[in-house]
Amino acid sequence: MNIFVREVKSNLRSLIIWGVIVILFVTIGIAKFSAYEGNPEMLAVLDSMPQMLMEAFSMRAFNLTTISGFIGLMFTYYALMLGIAAAMWGSDIISKEERDKTVEFSLTLPVTRSRLVTAKALAALVNCIGLLLITWATTVVSASQYQPGSEVHLFIRLCMLALFVLQLIFLALGILLGCATKQYRRASSLAVSLLLGTYFLSVISAMNKDLDFLKYFTPFEYFDPVKLLNESRMEGTFLALSAGVILVSMAAAYRLYARRDLYI
Repeated sequence: MNIFVREVKSNLRSLIIWGVIVILFVTIGIAKFSAYEGNPEMLAVLDSMPQMLMEAFSMRAFNLTTISGFIGLMFTYYALMLGIAAAMWGSDIISKEERDKTVEFSLTLPVTRSRLVTAKALAALVNCIGLLLITWATTVVSASQYQPGSEVHLFIRLCMLALFVLQLIFLALGILLGCATKQYRRASSLAVSLLLGTYFLSVISAMNKDLDFLKYFTPFEYFDPVKLLNESRMEGTFLALSAGVILVSMAAAYRLYARRDLYI
């Protein structure tokens, strides 16, 4: 418990910084909707954009003159921000003991390495939940000026649930890299590189239908905001795949950290 509380307190500053970034992004982003609200002429601007780019970012899939369509378009950017934060927290919370030269102290505590990883993972999870709640609250407050109906609030809830699962995926992958990487300085950069790599896979998959199979290798394709909006559901296959990635990553993290020589 002491390790968990210590990690939560030490990561509070990072949560505040990410929270401010999210608040600014969501507030400014949704404020731009005022230019599209009830103004179909604004959509003509999109006609000048390359068709492949429109497909990659689902710009044709949403009606940008409605608040739900505008939030749906922003979903990918939400996922990128929250995913990067989760990946960095997961990798850094493990590797920082070696970076800060405190690993020797941690190993002298009467706890096993597995308990150490558990406490740190839970602390990182608290940060992820905190950032998600900030995102949710800011989205609801920013959208409230456009008098959204119950269907919009349902869509926002589904988006937040999807974002939470994405956070868990990248948090688990970040923890795995933090436990596995011998060069602790590279853990966070590798985690972010992995996230960006999977994001670009999703863009490539959306641009070329022949590469549709790539969607199984990128979490950004597991939750389609178009289906969340139009069908109010998530696909069971991708939920199962998400659970598999999280469980395998965490199991591997525990196993690797227990056997690893730590840099003192």
